Amino acid sequence: MSESGGTELSATLRRIERAAGALATASVARMDETLPWFRELPADQRSWVMLVAQAGARSLVQWLQSGGGAAEGTQEVSDEVFATAPQALARSISLQQTVALIKVTIDVVEAQVGQLAAPGEEPQLREAVLRFSREIAFAAARVYARAAESRGSWDARLQALLVDALLRGDSPDVLASRAAALGWTDAPPVAVAVGTSPGGEVSVVLHTVYRLARRIGVEVIGGVHGDRLVIVLGGAADPVAATGKLLSAFGAGPVVVGPAVPSLDEATESARAALAGYRAAPAWPAAPRPVHAGDLLPERALAGDAEARRRLRHDVYASLVRAGGELLETLDAFFAAGGTLESAARALYVHPNTVRYRLRRISDVTGFSPLAPRDAFALRVALTVGRLDPVAPTQTLPPPAGKRSQTGDDQRQSL
Repeated sequence: MSESGGTELSATLRRIERAAGALATASVARMDETLPWFRELPADQRSWVMLVAQAGARSLVQWLQSGGGAAEGTQEVSDEVFATAPQALARSISLQQTVALIKVTIDVVEAQVGQLAAPGEEPQLREAVLRFSREIAFAAARVYARAAESRGSWDARLQALLVDALLRGDSPDVLASRAAALGWTDAPPVAVAVGTSPGGEVSVVLHTVYRLARRIGVEVIGGVHGDRLVIVLGGAADPVAATGKLLSAFGAGPVVVGPAVPSLDEATESARAALAGYRAAPAWPAAPRPVHAGDLLPERALAGDAEARRRLRHDVYASLVRAGGELLETLDAFFAAGGTLESAARALYVHPNTVRYRLRRISDVTGFSPLAPRDAFALRVALTVGRLDPVAPTQTLPPPAGKRSQTGDDQRQSL
């Protein structure tokens, strides 16, 4: 507003200054009448809105005095009008709701233009209030943009710390406290996926992850560690399938998904398996993308993963030992014969149907079929690991999860 404009509205400015408190009170009362969500706010947040309304009335006076009321004026409303309320208010009330509050306040001021404006100044005040409403909305948008940027940076740091704690195997209490700060609901099951980061700004990478996760309705926490993108998924019934829908967030190369666990407290196990699988995945160029860490057991064992060696030794080799010596003997003969049933049968002095039956038993006992090339490779590695680090014959081991126990029924099989 020009100097002459300020002189023209000088009487009106004095009236607005005197009525500032009443305008704020009337605005909050109108909010209570017209906005159902406002009535549900806690008392402290309603009081913050009152403070902002009072600051807005004072800001209108300052804006008019500084030239904002002139038609050619370009004076911006200071963001300080929102400084009277704590930053927590921006997290409790959305930008859309804030715009609704501003609209109510402006409506109240416009309704009282006749009482606020000095005689003859009503059109000028009404036009100035309309311009002020636009500027105050822009100021609110700037405040929310800064709050979102600050919150996004803080959330990214928290998520990086949480992912780092998972990879280090920190205590469940540490994981729970950091997850709670991020609003993680711990929807089961929980699994960890590891792949190559596409590069660029971490915030952009994670934004892509969150956008894709929202589309498929899963909970995620992500972090970039060096050149790796680590994602924690929650609430995905099939974590591998869910990760398949997030592939565009990863860079080129393998993406490995760890086993599903009941909660974040146990996600360290999933993270370790996913990382071990990610390191070993280059040894299987034809691996699907994404691939489950359990499908990389032989590569992981060869790469020195102790957990993969333990699983192959206990769940595969020891299961064959418990099931009876004829299964190991048959498997050795089958591999020595190059996967030919008839040749293995001649070496064992049994009928080919007996070999065929025993191979089915091996598949039932271990979950790996000797007739499938990929499974045959895993069985070969399991035999090697088991014989290098054998299980004591008297050691009792539970059957592998999801596998049923078998006994030596070969004797009843017709030769």
